[in-house]
Amino acid sequence: MSTTSGTPRDGDVVDLGRRHALQSGGLAIAFLWLGGAGTASAMINARRQPGDAAAAMADGNPPFAPNAFIRIDTSGAVRLVMPTVEMGQGIYTGCSMLLAEELGVGLDQITVEHSPPSDELYGIPALGGQITGGSTSTRATWQVLREAGAVARTMLVTAAASQWKVDPSTCTVDRGVIHHTPSARSVGFGEVAAAAGKLPMPDKVQLTDPKDFKLLGKPMRRVDSIDKIKGATQFGIDVRVPGMKVATVVSCPTLGGKVSAVDDKAARAIPGVIDVLRIDDAVAVVGEHFWAAKQGVQALSITWDHGPNATLNTQQLRDALADSAHNGQSIVASDTGPKPSGTLVESEYQSPMLAHATMEPLNATVWVTADKCEIWTGTQVPMRAAEEGARITGLPIDKVIVHNQYLGGGFGRRLETDWVQQAVAFAKQVSYPIKVVWTREEDIHRDIVRPMYHDLISAVIDADGKPVWYGYRTSGGSVLARFAPGAMGKDGMDSDAIECAADIPYDIPHNKVEWIRHNMPPGLVVGWWRGVGSTHNLFVIESFMDELAHRANKDPLEYRRALLGKSPRALAVLNLAAEKIGWGGQPLPARTARGIALGEPFGSHVCAIVEAEVTPQGEVRLRRAVVALDCGIAVNASSIEAQVQGGVLFGLSAALYSSITVKNGGFEQSNFNNYRILRINEAPTVEVHRVINGEPPGGLGEVGTAIAAPALTNAIFAATGVRLYTLPVDRNLLAQSSDALKSVASASAQEGRDVT
Repeated sequence: MSTTSGTPRDGDVVDLGRRHALQSGGLAIAFLWLGGAGTASAMINARRQPGDAAAAMADGNPPFAPNAFIRIDTSGAVRLVMPTVEMGQGIYTGCSMLLAEELGVGLDQITVEHSPPSDELYGIPALGGQITGGSTSTRATWQVLREAGAVARTMLVTAAASQWKVDPSTCTVDRGVIHHTPSARSVGFGEVAAAAGKLPMPDKVQLTDPKDFKLLGKPMRRVDSIDKIKGATQFGIDVRVPGMKVATVVSCPTLGGKVSAVDDKAARAIPGVIDVLRIDDAVAVVGEHFWAAKQGVQALSITWDHGPNATLNTQQLRDALADSAHNGQSIVASDTGPKPSGTLVESEYQSPMLAHATMEPLNATVWVTADKCEIWTGTQVPMRAAEEGARITGLPIDKVIVHNQYLGGGFGRRLETDWVQQAVAFAKQVSYPIKVVWTREEDIHRDIVRPMYHDLISAVIDADGKPVWYGYRTSGGSVLARFAPGAMGKDGMDSDAIECAADIPYDIPHNKVEWIRHNMPPGLVVGWWRGVGSTHNLFVIESFMDELAHRANKDPLEYRRALLGKSPRALAVLNLAAEKIGWGGQPLPARTARGIALGEPFGSHVCAIVEAEVTPQGEVRLRRAVVALDCGIAVNASSIEAQVQGGVLFGLSAALYSSITVKNGGFEQSNFNNYRILRINEAPTVEVHRVINGEPPGGLGEVGTAIAAPALTNAIFAATGVRLYTLPVDRNLLAQSSDALKSVASASAQEGRDVT
């Protein structure tokens, strides 16, 4: 069956000519927030593109390179050039599975490669360029990589059938070998690779029917696991280049501040220190090794120009944001009718700035010469990194070479390029390759943080406590306006800011959703953080739904069920999570309870139920978390479980402990002693249960993070009767008495632990 419009169905014959025009359709609808951010040429494609030949030539000129992704050598070895980057989310395995399923090889037969910078070949249409983010990787490659595999398989089979003078439809493929059973002949991919490479692109290809999947949907071991276990995987921080020196940096302690003067005599006297370099807002010490560079930085005497933010503090930021929330001019995202008369319930919520604190601190190795600039780093935006290298050095873009590496965590931080820009600026000043490594303190001090938010939410309820109108005013900084201004709505709307707020699963007849843009002081830059808009919107909305249920004296589960008549997929995950945790079953101990949160972030449907105990001292102990997920068709079942578990723990960690605060113009937090994260002994068991269906894949990487906080705070309310309107969790509000709080503070002080 041929498709005539929209996304092809599994098992269909795909018309590749039409697919070229339709390829971005599904994602463009789902991700209007970044539509238009890039150029029309930024389009991954299963067909040959103008830049393919040059890319293949630079990649060893294999005999068979039918598109930007597949390379097959005469030995039969299959290489996959990845359109996305690997930062722990398992996408290298998922993409390999998509390709292997249609190409007819085993997962163990594929070698993955990082792609070079190229919007033309590896740009994600929904994101406007070569960008890994927004939980788009599987959705962006689901169709394209399967088609790419089918194209390659078709051409290879055609080449073999031509040699045998048989009908290609009588041939089969298994583990990279083409078989013609009637004549008992077989040939490996490598033996027909050169002949296949000379064939024209097929007009149509047959995709595998889901019932015949051999790999997709199964729990598969990750393709990068073995090397990581052996310590053979190279992250950016592992790069070694002949003649390389190592540097670390110190930036102005105030946001937007500059360097006034530097006394580097003591630093230069330290053994192993080679040089001291300076740019507008930072100083780098170069050493033979990192320890010498770090000691050199500590020996510097720097006079700073602290700039206009010298007296800035968190309270000033909060007050200004609250004023915007209450009095600022809003942009209306949704208004389905006037607010009816009835009982009005109102609440007000605050969410803090958050840092990323990736396991691998930011780093880049750069070598600038007269005719080229080479950059080794781990980045979510390889093309942007190349463009910044060209801008700073003044070299043509084709003279800037970015060697992307595995990323030791991204979470949106590596969607930025500030550390690459800094490293290039320092490397311009020396003749040797230089690796610039930020310390953990520098990494947090110079983070591009998730915005803080101030949200006003309200509802008109009927006599049964059921909402008949819902109002939401959210205020915060706009990441999108800086990162991709072309993606902003014509009216100035930032659709990320209203993610999961403008379109909720509940059947509420009328609503009004508004966003008030609030610009932070110059120098305080806000950025993407694992979930961004949905992380704070779901905290507010799901906490408020719980509040409405309590006010109506209804069970939080039943209250939500009654509002999901028009959202069967949301109802399904709600019911599944309740069933798996045993909602309403055996009574729980005192000050122990469960909290529910439901949402539809990133094209998936999710329900989390957290079981938590609150001690008399106000300490929160996480006992259990159950997550029900509908992310459509699964690629790698193991990765789904791991991603959701990691996302939930990331979100619970932020809700319990994380906040970036400002004092004297700079971030107060510096390391994991005062930017706390969840520890192993504090982590609960996280169970993941999936709703199985044939829907297209949804997003995954940020889903668990987005839903975690409201499930936790709703559990805390059920255990203590204390509703939390501000994050992170404040133990002072949860302690049964001041004496109880003092006892835990005393114990924590002896451990050297900050409990505030």
